[in-house]
Amino acid sequence: MKIVMRLGGSILGSPPDPDVVIRYSDVISRVLKQRHNVVVVVGGGATARHYIDAASRIGLPHKEQDSIAIQASRLNARLVGMALGIDNVAVTLSGAISGVRKHRVAVMGGLKPGITTDTVATLVAEAWRSDLIIKASDQEGIYTADPRKHPDAKLLSTVSYATVVEILGGKHSPGIHSIVDPIAVQRIAKNRLRLVVVKGDNPENVIRAINGEKVGTVVG
Repeated sequence: MKIVMRLGGSILGSPPDPDVVIRYSDVISRVLKQRHNVVVVVGGGATARHYIDAASRIGLPHKEQDSIAIQASRLNARLVGMALGIDNVAVTLSGAISGVRKHRVAVMGGLKPGITTDTVATLVAEAWRSDLIIKASDQEGIYTADPRKHPDAKLLSTVSYATVVEILGGKHSPGIHSIVDPIAVQRIAKNRLRLVVVKGDNPENVIRAINGEKVGTVVG
């Protein structure tokens, strides 16, 4: 399969936890041994949001706030890439696709202002015609509402494209912290991309999702 793995910056930690990086590099290596091809898209997490906050406080516009967050995500991506023995981080869609065609794996962070790494993962999936997007998140999956604000929210094992847009749709803002960002959700629904959202604190959940086991939330 052609797999886009979206690794949330919140999973890596701020500063990044080396044990988490090692565990994910091991999982990615195992996925490659299963003869899958993988593009890993890494987020900036709390580090990126700290920079966005600082940029906002000194009066920088949204474009510049996004730009500095992109650099944070690329730094995280470089760390994951180096753990995999990859020296360079892709900074364009064509670069990521070219890299994975040559080496069966590529790593990238943010792409351009105005979109999050969720949308980057979606754009890679569209351009590459991937079979699966896996989002390793800080939540168990997609809920009927934000569980951090609504304790009675229920975890959904499956969710339709229409419903996921209803739950998670909206507009982009710098540093947005959503289980899947609104722009990505709209593109996933429009292009009917297969997505599984799993709890990322256990990297084995990624393997389980690839193997078709019941884990997290399946969108489709």
